[in-house]
Amino acid sequence: MLDWLYNIIGHVLVWIHSGLTFVGLNPDSGWAWGLSIVLLTCLMRLLMVPLFVKQMNTQRKMQEVQPKIMKLRERYKHDKERLQKESMKLYQESGTNPIMGCLPLLLQMPVFFALFSVLRSVAEGHARYGFTEELANNAREAMIFAAPIAAQFNTSEEDLLALGATDPIMAKIVIAIACVVMGATTFLTMRQSIKRSIAQQPDNPMMQTQKIMMYMAPAFGLFGLMMPIGVLVYWVTSNVWTMVQQHFLYRNQPLPGEAADSDKGSAKGSNKGMLGRKKAPEPAPEPKEQPKIERKQPKKQTRSKRSGGSK
Repeated sequence: MLDWLYNIIGHVLVWIHSGLTFVGLNPDSGWAWGLSIVLLTCLMRLLMVPLFVKQMNTQRKMQEVQPKIMKLRERYKHDKERLQKESMKLYQESGTNPIMGCLPLLLQMPVFFALFSVLRSVAEGHARYGFTEELANNAREAMIFAAPIAAQFNTSEEDLLALGATDPIMAKIVIAIACVVMGATTFLTMRQSIKRSIAQQPDNPMMQTQKIMMYMAPAFGLFGLMMPIGVLVYWVTSNVWTMVQQHFLYRNQPLPGEAADSDKGSAKGSNKGMLGRKKAPEPAPEPKEQPKIERKQPKKQTRSKRSGGSK
């Protein structure tokens, strides 16, 4: 069903490898094939940058509507159907789509499975997905730190020797280290994202579940034992890209509280800078004109008024 995607990934990988060969890399070396996987990963992630920005905007909108969602939960806590209906209505009115929060991850998974299938096909020596028989043989025997690019941790020693490994034990050690790096980078990536989500939505009931998933992330390294080392290169590269991308985007789009703190910090910095400067003498205030006091002379009274009005 996904053969069309496997063909795309395979052909792009072959094209990148051809370009690296053109600039002087040995086409049979693990550097050429490993770097081809790294560049393929970067290309895929670069195409998904707009989706990641959209994801961040969605999270910001989710933060803004969170107080209203909490009120709806309190109002319709005994009517889940009405709660779901009112929540969707609120999301539509605010232009928020919760699915966008996980769309980048969903789009990465087909690429991951496609690369896994392509490398598995290469390991089996099949000439398909854009690979000729010669290219498939070169790729399956290419070495990344003494480990064949198509080898897995559970590959037998005989198969490792058939793939060109000179030391099967060292090849397994390299694959195990790659699995540890994969688990560590997965944990750091999830920790960075969940820390941001907690700051945005501290009352989100799903946070506890996300924390549990974060601490289970190193276990993903166990799944890496069943993956070709070429797929591990893809996964680690994708994790590193995600961490760097999130760092820059989070810094350029801080949370409202973080923005206020940074503004205060910049204001303090400017005030500190002013302390060392001498204040210019303030101009003397201009003298205000004193109001004139007019003295009123008593009017001259007639003799009859002075005597009390009697004549």
